[in-house]
Amino acid sequence: MQILPSERSPASFGRVAVLMGGNSSERPVSLNSGKAVLAALQRAGVDAFGIDLYGDDGSANPMAQLQAQPIDIAFIALHGPGGEDGTIQGALEMLQIPYTGSGVMASALGMDKMRCKQLWSSLQLPSPPYRLLSSSSNWDAIAKALPLPAMVKPAHEGSSIGMVRVETPEQLASAYDSASGYDSCVFAERWIQGREYTVAILDNQALPVIRLETPHQFYDYDAKYLANDTRYDFDTLLDETQTEEIKSLALKAFSAVGCRGWGRVDLMQDAEGQFWLLEVNTSPGMTDHSLVPMAAREAGLSFEQLVVKILASVG
Repeated sequence: MQILPSERSPASFGRVAVLMGGNSSERPVSLNSGKAVLAALQRAGVDAFGIDLYGDDGSANPMAQLQAQPIDIAFIALHGPGGEDGTIQGALEMLQIPYTGSGVMASALGMDKMRCKQLWSSLQLPSPPYRLLSSSSNWDAIAKALPLPAMVKPAHEGSSIGMVRVETPEQLASAYDSASGYDSCVFAERWIQGREYTVAILDNQALPVIRLETPHQFYDYDAKYLANDTRYDFDTLLDETQTEEIKSLALKAFSAVGCRGWGRVDLMQDAEGQFWLLEVNTSPGMTDHSLVPMAAREAGLSFEQLVVKILASVG
């Protein structure tokens, strides 16, 4: 497939602030994303500058920074709580600053993996069965109900932070203790054995599907950002019908959450060929390991053309 670049001139965007950093556990990834986006916008001729919302020592005032100079559009390169969960989106709405990506509601839902699953399930969109966990959970009963193996997840973290694959009730309890250090809402999700895929979405179009392969137990933080042995393959091993099915499912999931502009939907395909929705990312990574730039490049867009296209999608 071929995606056409935006026809808008760089000057038409005015002053663009690239928001990065934040104060979540994904701050290092966000700084890398933001620096890459900023450099690409400047190479494309856009009048862009960066804002590290909290600063290196965490003392900077985000709202003061947003009001310190004129901003015509904010390019959100923030990840995790505070930047991807509707918080910064709400602040920008109050300041009447247009911004890239999804709005307040969709960002909040996309960041809340459990409620996102509940929404998809209510619309008969396939998502793996799950159980909410607490310190008083009956681990044997949960292990039997799912059943194991399962993936334990903090509901509001990204980049696979705090996620653990478990195979026994004892591991389930231990994984809960670990995940609850990141988030008060933790759930266990049935493990789907099979191929992992991701579908980037740009301006209501599904970009080429990417199949992910890693020697790790799953596509964890190290596999996403640090490892050199993770494979990203456009040879998806899907036939034409399956390719259209996974793209259609990703677009339905994206739309159901209320997302707009750009994002990414992660999925699994089990041994029977069934696709399962894992999560939607409303502010995906934009580093050299990131998936949206890879998919855009496969669709004929350079990194510079991609970031300009994202800017142009702001209503």
